[in-house]
Amino acid sequence: MSTRERPLSPHLQVYRWQIQMVTSILHRATGIVLAAGALAIAAGLLCLMLGPEHWACFTAAAGAWYGKAFLFGWTWAFAFHLCNGIRHVVQDFGHGFSIPAFIRSSWLSVAGSLAITALIWACAFNGGAA
Repeated sequence: MSTRERPLSPHLQVYRWQIQMVTSILHRATGIVLAAGALAIAAGLLCLMLGPEHWACFTAAAGAWYGKAFLFGWTWAFAFHLCNGIRHVVQDFGHGFSIPAFIRSSWLSVAGSLAITALIWACAFNGGAA
């Protein structure tokens, strides 16, 4: 019995990247980053429970450049997942399905997440004062 080559369905390399595609992929990726952040919070709570020397080690790691980079990325992931989740809830109620509205809401998710992240880190650098 002979086998014949079947065509493959188009994949990412065939399509032109659009904001809707990027936000869909980012929504999934930020969910994974949020899970990693939840593990980091659990590790921090465990270190807090184990005593001052463990807590000092955790805060030293969180205060290092790589800890701050992780916290910044985790903050943005949280903000983006929140904004994009709100966009999905609005769409679940039947609003924003036209192509221009879909593109606009996608860009609003990105811009809103950047604004929320900047606001949170501005407050953090001001010592928590708004």
